[in-house]
Amino acid sequence: MTILNRFSVWLAVAGAMLAAWVVLTAGKNQPMPTPIVEPPRSPYETTVAATGIIEAANENVRIGPPMAGLVTNVFVAVGDRVREGDPLLQLDDRDLRAQLVARQAAIPPAEAQVEEQKYRIGDLDTQLKRLKSVRDSRAVSEDDVKRTWYASEMAKRALSRYEATLKQVIAQRDETQMLLDRLIVRAPRAATILQVNVRAGEFALTTGATEPLMLLGDMQQLQVRAEVDEVNAPLVAPNRPGIAYLKGNTAQAIPLTFVRIEPYIVPKKSLTGDNSERVDTRVLQIIYRFERPAFPIYAGQQVDVFIERAPDGPPAPAPGSARSAEEPSK
Repeated sequence: MTILNRFSVWLAVAGAMLAAWVVLTAGKNQPMPTPIVEPPRSPYETTVAATGIIEAANENVRIGPPMAGLVTNVFVAVGDRVREGDPLLQLDDRDLRAQLVARQAAIPPAEAQVEEQKYRIGDLDTQLKRLKSVRDSRAVSEDDVKRTWYASEMAKRALSRYEATLKQVIAQRDETQMLLDRLIVRAPRAATILQVNVRAGEFALTTGATEPLMLLGDMQQLQVRAEVDEVNAPLVAPNRPGIAYLKGNTAQAIPLTFVRIEPYIVPKKSLTGDNSERVDTRVLQIIYRFERPAFPIYAGQQVDVFIERAPDGPPAPAPGSARSAEEPSK
């Protein structure tokens, strides 16, 4: 019993010491951990902060199919440079090629009909001239002359009909050829292939697709699309310089030159996950251009943007002051 009593005493002492240590250390503030990357800092006295994304200067092009169909060939890969009109992908064209063969085969018979009718008209014109050259009315009757003239006129009308049929057949052939060319999706302008989201054998949709078949952009000149919260939109003035920092790289700044302010405030698409952030937040988009720096940058990278605020103008008059100033003194 003596050993158990001693053990319980020491256990009580240890518990009291643990409780005292918890009470003493609970009030102490833990030191803030050193950030891995120094947060970006604005070089301006007064600034408007924004988030931005790097994109092509003439904006990216989202390539879609002209019609739903099976993709049979993809001619480009990510990183390829294309010129305007270069083929990007091919849709299944077997049905149109079969139709083109049939319509191409219909052209020679129509051409033959036109040529045969021309020979018939020539024969009738020769007969008509021969009949008219006979002076003796007893040898050639007036009825024969008229009958030959009517036959010649009817042959000429038939020739017009055959020529129209030939034009129609050729137009049908050209229509099929144009539809075939339409199934080859071509580059709308010179650019670099940024994304290829389709492979040969996949079915391309015209509606309901979550991403484009391809994404094109001109990487020779980049720009920053900065998004300012609509609450801070009145603080932004045109022609004000800015500066951008890549995410995770606050040591190297990118000077920005003002290009334009988009006139329409759009819903915010990139959400940070902050509890105070609302989905219905709208942003003002400002476009800035910049010279490509020595360090690598890529389209689609996010940046932190600081825009210099314009100097504050004269204070606005208080409500009713303008009216009271206009009233004559009594």
